[in-house]
Amino acid sequence: QVRLVEFGGGLVQPGGSLRLSCTTSGINFRLYAMAWYRQRPGREREFVSRITGAGATFYADSVEERFTISKDNAKNTMYMQMNRLKPEDTGVYYCYGDWGKNEYWGQGTQVTVSS
Repeated sequence: QVRLVEFGGGLVQPGGSLRLSCTTSGINFRLYAMAWYRQRPGREREFVSRITGAGATFYADSVEERFTISKDNAKNTMYMQMNRLKPEDTGVYYCYGDWGKNEYWGQGTQVTVSS
């Protein structure tokens, strides 16, 4: 059974930091491209960042230079370090993995940036 489980969401003040984790099971993690998406209040789900099986990284313009995606193949886990958080970063953050025609989503973790 494939599982993607996010951890690390919470409430943080503007300018603060959070580190999200996505632990996976049931997939050959090192082959998969992994990504973070988010759904902000009243908006469609949107791309945030992506890391390929080879380790290449991509970011949405809105988070470039503030967020850093990484992964640990030995732990089957993906991370996203989020710095200099803004209120507009508030939303549910989802872990996503794909390889060929296979694609999977996590259940999401809430991030709230507020004073």
